[in-house]
Amino acid sequence: MITFKNISRKFKNDFWSKSFYALTDVSFTLSEGDLVGFLGANGAGKTTLIKILMEFINPTDGKIIFDKKLGSNKQEIFSKLGHLPERPYFYPYLTGLEFLTYMGQLANVPSGEIKKQISYWSSKVNISHALDRKVRSYSKGMLQRLGLISTLIHKPQLLILDEPLSGLDPIGRKELKDIFLELNSQGVTIFLSSHIVADIEQICNKAVVLQKGRILYEGDIQSLLKKHIKSKLLLELQMPSFNDPPAYINIIHRQNDTYIVEVDPKDKNQLINETLSNNGEILSLNYQSPSLEQIIYEIGIKL
Repeated sequence: MITFKNISRKFKNDFWSKSFYALTDVSFTLSEGDLVGFLGANGAGKTTLIKILMEFINPTDGKIIFDKKLGSNKQEIFSKLGHLPERPYFYPYLTGLEFLTYMGQLANVPSGEIKKQISYWSSKVNISHALDRKVRSYSKGMLQRLGLISTLIHKPQLLILDEPLSGLDPIGRKELKDIFLELNSQGVTIFLSSHIVADIEQICNKAVVLQKGRILYEGDIQSLLKKHIKSKLLLELQMPSFNDPPAYINIIHRQNDTYIVEVDPKDKNQLINETLSNNGEILSLNYQSPSLEQIIYEIGIKL
């Protein structure tokens, strides 16, 4: 759908300072139907790349190639995009309803459809009760919800979201993540920027990770998780008498007669048999699966 080809962007703070690269040779592809998490520490270059995608700034080198399915010219292409910036601006003296109606008019959505979309999405994100209030009275979480609705009124094929979960409480985060999954199931491609790895791991099928303006990882999240699954098994055992634990296990944690032990898979059955023969109980058995955040940390980035 969109290909980023060798994107670099150089900045200079002032005439006297030395120029620096915020992005260096960044290349990857957003495929149709994907829900892609865009990860990186603050200052990694995520927002700069999104600004280049939206043509707010130009790259120093490289180019962005849009699939012909999106359109044959920029006006047609951008009419099919929905973009929520990290720090959106809202007209403070308009009501929520007036703001959303205005955004729908800018996108050339028929008035009847605007009302229909506002009604549907304001109910989905639990903001219907506040649409008659001035935007200046909204909390940050309410503004995030209002901003998301404004990107959805024209039914975009591709969503570009920069930190869309920022400022939301846990319930709000869950509600919006569910909406992203719903939209993606309906065929909407989503490019979701965040510095919170757990959110990306929960809902995205692919990840693009930036470190200091360079691609650190790009690809399937589940493949990355499987690659880093450790060979050892973790078992939680309840053993009333475990005074002489076998040498082939490593006790990780003990609380009273409950043990968490590490064991090689080849010794699993032996440990289970010994546990049961000693009137013990197997509470859980799992492979050690590090989180996406742990994996990214290990391969070179702190988020």
